[in-house]
Amino acid sequence: MGKSLFHKVWDAHTVRQLPSGQTQLFIGLHLIHEVTSPQAFQMMRERGLKVAYPDRTFATVDHIVPTDLRTRPFADEMAETMMGAIEDNTREFEIPFFDLDDERQGIVHVIGPELGLTQPGMTIACGDSHTSTHGAFGAIAFGIGTSQVRDVLATQCLAMDPLKVRRIEVEGTLPQGVYAKDVILNIIRNLGVNGGVGYAYEYAGPAIEAMTMEERLSICNMSIEGGARAGYVNPDQNTFDYLKGRLNAPSGDAFDRAVTWWKSMASDDDADYDDVYEFNAAALEPTVTWGITPGQALFITEKVPSLNDLAKADREMASEAYAYMDLQPGTPISGTPIDVAFIGSCTNSRISDLREAARVVQGRKVAQGVKALVVPGSKSVLKTAESEGLHEIFREAGFEWRGAGCSMCLAMNPDKLQGREVCASSSNRNFKGRQGSPTGRTLLMSPAMVAAAALAGEVTDVRTLLNE
Repeated sequence: MGKSLFHKVWDAHTVRQLPSGQTQLFIGLHLIHEVTSPQAFQMMRERGLKVAYPDRTFATVDHIVPTDLRTRPFADEMAETMMGAIEDNTREFEIPFFDLDDERQGIVHVIGPELGLTQPGMTIACGDSHTSTHGAFGAIAFGIGTSQVRDVLATQCLAMDPLKVRRIEVEGTLPQGVYAKDVILNIIRNLGVNGGVGYAYEYAGPAIEAMTMEERLSICNMSIEGGARAGYVNPDQNTFDYLKGRLNAPSGDAFDRAVTWWKSMASDDDADYDDVYEFNAAALEPTVTWGITPGQALFITEKVPSLNDLAKADREMASEAYAYMDLQPGTPISGTPIDVAFIGSCTNSRISDLREAARVVQGRKVAQGVKALVVPGSKSVLKTAESEGLHEIFREAGFEWRGAGCSMCLAMNPDKLQGREVCASSSNRNFKGRQGSPTGRTLLMSPAMVAAAALAGEVTDVRTLLNE
């Protein structure tokens, strides 16, 4: 019986089995940012510890940085404190740091791939729940807590529980106006927000194989929203082509040798899985969340479900969602008014996301009263977008063009919802209060759908604009 990529990578990085039943797992790449690292470094100091492998840790700033005025000191005292802490910590412990003046700065899950730090067959850890993003390259990537950040800094290892593996086979060709974001929202809708607990998700099948690396990154990014601990795609020629020539990727003969090894880490044809789920992407439509979890999602042509339409286990959460979102069962999701449109986040802030949104926006205007933002995921994405004139398309339409950062995804910066505002967002979570206001409301959708909503002033079917 063959092995899945997950088990190959796990076995290759196993140091030993612990008495607890956990595995001591070596971490090949550690990514840190300003929010979850200060306490970890302080714990290191208190114990007199050094960073075990400073060349395997890379730091950036993304969560708290303003995306408009980026001058120091920041107006937010806590943000300035965090910024000072990561500057001091990376200097003291000699860790590479991509600060605001560095052209490599950006959202941690955007810069890892674009700098060639993320590679197949790796174990990757970061103090951020969406670290599963990096699995798009055939890596096993885990989001970790602050105490685990300390552990990786001190030992380059984690104590991890073994996982089961579910293979999700995505068949068919994506219809017009349907994107990777729609695929993952519907996988979560069908399997549930807790369906992946105890699992790693292996995404496979013709639809996944046809996706670009940036689309695969969006898929893997939201694995955690379905309860999975990790999500990945087997490396293939798309992977190798993307990595070739990247700053930190192997070069010359070393690259060829790396490709040979990367190929060997892909799941065997006869690999054994704990579960297999088949999913038809050809039947999908543009998708929007209506509730307070990513699993509460609808096709743009559907209506908000009634309690009788839902499984009994889902009815309590649905009742809570009706009240919070102020949506009535049986009403169409299309036509829901919005106040804010946000294109950005580690899910959908890459150059292909911005190109597709700009295609929708070009020659049109943002609806009166809608605040619309475009926030590139990195300085590199920003530079590329501006070289293509995308920033001018967005600005002429009435969008604000911002600097690189997490922005309104979790609003640990000045970009926040106010009061009961409704936001059409390309981010990954629609939890209560997620975007900065305790009563603010979030509707998740693809960047193209966000662009369409910004123009209409309400949730609308992007296919109508694409067909014009």
